[in-house]
Amino acid sequence: MEYWGFNYFVLKSKSTNVQLSKKKIKESRIIDAAAELLEEVGYRSAKMDDIAKRAGITKVTLYSYFQSKENLYLAVIYRAFQALTEVFYTTIDRYKEASGLDATIAIFHSFFTFCEQNYLFSEAILDYFQMIRNISRNADSYLADKALTSSIYFKKIQDLQNLPLKLTVNEMERGKRDGSIHEDVDSMLHTIQGWTMVVGYIKLLIASGKNKSPLLNVNLKSLKSLSLSFAREFLRNGGASAQ
Repeated sequence: MEYWGFNYFVLKSKSTNVQLSKKKIKESRIIDAAAELLEEVGYRSAKMDDIAKRAGITKVTLYSYFQSKENLYLAVIYRAFQALTEVFYTTIDRYKEASGLDATIAIFHSFFTFCEQNYLFSEAILDYFQMIRNISRNADSYLADKALTSSIYFKKIQDLQNLPLKLTVNEMERGKRDGSIHEDVDSMLHTIQGWTMVVGYIKLLIASGKNKSPLLNVNLKSLKSLSLSFAREFLRNGGASAQ
């Protein structure tokens, strides 16, 4: 009896795992469909009906996975942070034998490239930080935002949101140890400065769309190269001490 009871438990566990796996696959397919539609028409124009059709499911099924479009968008934002973090890890591994300065600049460069190749993810990351600012500024509206802040994807994003910053700081600290980055550089300050540099680029990129010369016929790739050159000089010579 114990033998059969054990086997029943194992079979039941396997069955549960299969069900969870199928649910995850369908959830991923929904997120894929949402990401595709959002990239095509934008967040405002994307409709849950259209996302359900693209995912090959009913609207009722869609709402059983995601209770609102906002909640589904959080899943897309989480995927954006996952993708960006993976890019950072890949870059760090590629430059593990290089100086900390070269690795840091490579991270910034990979961030620029990520934004160029992923308009939706770039915009999603900016939208998330705007969402956080709005929630913090309007504490009285917490109840209205509770559906979002209680979402499992919101919690997942919070666990992940600072990791790209920490990875960059780690490489700057490595550069200070190997002498390629000036010892007076404040690693967190310059990491944030690097992010604001890229965020400005993202906004220009999103505003210009396919047009690569949005302002006074300035080529965005030239702007990227100039930004990276400035970052390298600041880190090498101690930008903080020059203020």
